[in-house]
Amino acid sequence: MYKPLQLFLLVIAFIILTSCDDTRIYEQNHSFKSQYWMLDSLQTFEVDIKDKSLIYNVYLNVRNSSTYPYYNIYINYSLYDTQGNVLTENLVSNDLFESKIGKPLGQSGIGDVFDHQFLVLKQYQFEHTGKHTFQLQQYMRTDTLQGILAVGIRVEKEKLIN
Repeated sequence: MYKPLQLFLLVIAFIILTSCDDTRIYEQNHSFKSQYWMLDSLQTFEVDIKDKSLIYNVYLNVRNSSTYPYYNIYINYSLYDTQGNVLTENLVSNDLFESKIGKPLGQSGIGDVFDHQFLVLKQYQFEHTGKHTFQLQQYMRTDTLQGILAVGIRVEKEKLIN
């Protein structure tokens, strides 16, 4: 009975919280309507870096449901410069559930949906301005990775402490 009202209040709270974010320069998530991520499905994000003198933090966003069959996820990420050259690439493993008891980690969304944000590049400085490309690929050795609803990238300016 209260679900539409709760959903409305959650959306309003999300808009208010994200509108006050002065460190974020880019955040984009790609949703999987089928609720699975195919092994050969590269997720690509273009980030326009306007100031190369700043220090940035780059985060990986993952949204999953409680039906995700593993406790962790392996994701291979690559960062390319404006000319298409690889700046950095790495295979990262992050926990979505506690490994022993299976308790979901991350921020609880609506129902059985959980949001995670993992730092993948800390205090990174881009050498050039312009469009840089991030690519994400699931690396779980299964063609169809069930229970993944969305993945994305967030780029923030490093917060300066005075």
